[in-house]
Amino acid sequence: MAVDREQLQNILKKANQRARQQAKQSGASIYYIKNNRRIREDASGNKFEIIFDSQGKRMEREYIE
Repeated sequence: MAVDREQLQNILKKANQRARQQAKQSGASIYYIKNNRRIREDASGNKFEIIFDSQGKRMEREYIE
């Protein structure tokens, strides 16, 4: 059975929603890239941008869209 582009987009959207739901239920953060920025979203929905300083130290700051 061939899947067209629209069907594939719908399948991926549902999979994304399910993964977010499972992460939230387990208290885990999800990580993704948005607008060329690394984002960590905690189970409460708080978003943080992940940045690295010149020495490679990982830091986070509140992400405001």
